[in-house]
Amino acid sequence: MTVLTFLLFLACVGLSAYCQNLTGFAFALLLLGMVGAFGLMPIPEAANVASVLSLANAWAYWRYNRVTFDWTLLRPILTSSLLGVLGGVALLAWLSTNAVTTLRLLLGVAIIGCSVLLLVQRAPRAQPSGKPALWFFGVLSGLLGGLFSTSGPPMVYHLYRQPLDRNLVRECLFMMFAASAALRLVLVAASGHFEWSSLLLGVCAVPVVAGVSWWQARHPPPISRRAIEWLVCGLLMLAGASLIWASLGG
Repeated sequence: MTVLTFLLFLACVGLSAYCQNLTGFAFALLLLGMVGAFGLMPIPEAANVASVLSLANAWAYWRYNRVTFDWTLLRPILTSSLLGVLGGVALLAWLSTNAVTTLRLLLGVAIIGCSVLLLVQRAPRAQPSGKPALWFFGVLSGLLGGLFSTSGPPMVYHLYRQPLDRNLVRECLFMMFAASAALRLVLVAASGHFEWSSLLLGVCAVPVVAGVSWWQARHPPPISRRAIEWLVCGLLMLAGASLIWASLGG
């Protein structure tokens, strides 16, 4: 990797961290998308780097922002999503290639449809959904993460429809992604598919992630709730489009 390529990689990390701090998700989605578009490194290696940096980004956000964890909300989210990740990895090993491709296409269409519904919704639900809904969307998110390394959309869609403070939503999403990234790293390392170069790149990029979080905590952008929801929907559409593109052999 040349110096110019490394600097471009750090710029991609910084932009991904910035968007994640605004919405609570999309760090890996954006980083893998930009790394793939610029051809900076192989996607499997980029996915490993993204997992390392997801943990660093969560730590930096908690370090520089006042966070109070709502464990009543978090426990079913974490438990269900981690079980879903394990199930998704096992399902991926069982399904045939054609079945996985078809499933990816259907999920991409469903995610885009959900993002449109979220966008046209003028106000959150009047009453919060119960724990069964959290378990459902948590397992679904984990399955999607285990199958395609894109665990965010179902839980993002669910939480952004709830009558919850947006800071609380971001905190829950940060925790879910950090736990999923940690589990993914364990599974990848156990299977012998984790290279030390991924860890080195991740460590080199940690100061960028920490710097972005520190700066955003002290200079929060003057962005409205509706603008953040537009950004969330745009990122969900990007996730759905990437699944469709991959299923069509793009």
